[in-house]
Amino acid sequence: MKLYSNEIVFRGHPDKVCDQISDALLDAYLKGDNHSRCGIEVMGGKGKIFITGEVTSKSNINVQDIVKRVLEDVGYDSDMEIINNLGIQSSDIAMGTNDLVNGAGDNGMMFGYACRDNDRYLPTAMVILQKFSEEYDNLRKQDKRFLPDGKAEITGIYDDNNRLTKIKTFTICYQNTEEERSETDQILKDLVNKICKQYNIEVLEYLINPTGRFKIGGFMGDAGLTGRKIVVDSYESFAPVGGGAFSGKDPTKVDRSGAYKARSLAVRILEENKDINTCEIQLSYAIGKEEPLAIYIKTDKGDLEPTKEMYEECRVKNIINDLNLLNICYEEKARFGHFR
Repeated sequence: MKLYSNEIVFRGHPDKVCDQISDALLDAYLKGDNHSRCGIEVMGGKGKIFITGEVTSKSNINVQDIVKRVLEDVGYDSDMEIINNLGIQSSDIAMGTNDLVNGAGDNGMMFGYACRDNDRYLPTAMVILQKFSEEYDNLRKQDKRFLPDGKAEITGIYDDNNRLTKIKTFTICYQNTEEERSETDQILKDLVNKICKQYNIEVLEYLINPTGRFKIGGFMGDAGLTGRKIVVDSYESFAPVGGGAFSGKDPTKVDRSGAYKARSLAVRILEENKDINTCEIQLSYAIGKEEPLAIYIKTDKGDLEPTKEMYEECRVKNIINDLNLLNICYEEKARFGHFR
């Protein structure tokens, strides 16, 4: 038996709101010009939203309107000062990542992971938290006592095969009006129990707002920053992360597209090899180079040798085409986890 913990933040957490703003802006640029090159960073706090980074695009978007729309969707007051400090992509980077060269948008390594815990090929505790955060967002839209900010954490009990057997402690920190707290706490416990029952998992203990109170939240209670929740965005600590954020980056940036591809490869290996229970893949790239420098495949049955076809698949242009990365909604991915 061992104890292991993982965490998620709600879509109203300031860092996650910044991720959603970055990706909403990216979506708008790509919609008008799918050759757009974007690296958009957002920081928010104390009544201000500051947007910076690099964009080269033929799209003409209304940054103010998009930011306000995201804030309202999340459940916050959109009456904030919005500072637009966007510039254009460096020409030194552009010459290695243009549509003729198709090179990677940065150096770095990316990880993909899959396991046979459930039909999503993700750790069960991770799936439970994703479902809970999504259900919490639905709840706060219906019941005004629940406010947008928050996070949740599972400390699980695992057997010798790394399977979740019980939840020792389910920790929930949720912003609320502090009205009828015993009732709203119980609503959340019932919600967790309903989700966990689907996986035959028992919760032994709850910690709900352990400081005693959580009324001040969002950008008044904390600052937010794009890319500060990269562990939550990927595998919630069950697998390594490469260090690069996803949000605000167009798919020529392999921090994002490479991680998406590594995940799809890991799932495929489990689908094609029924004796393998876990698969972890690392891709690595050099800026301006189209093909990955290396592909490393680790499974619970030993390492696998990558094929020549895998290297071809993992060329930047092929990833974008195969995964249709110019025609998806990145803002949706930024809400509850990129791998679901």
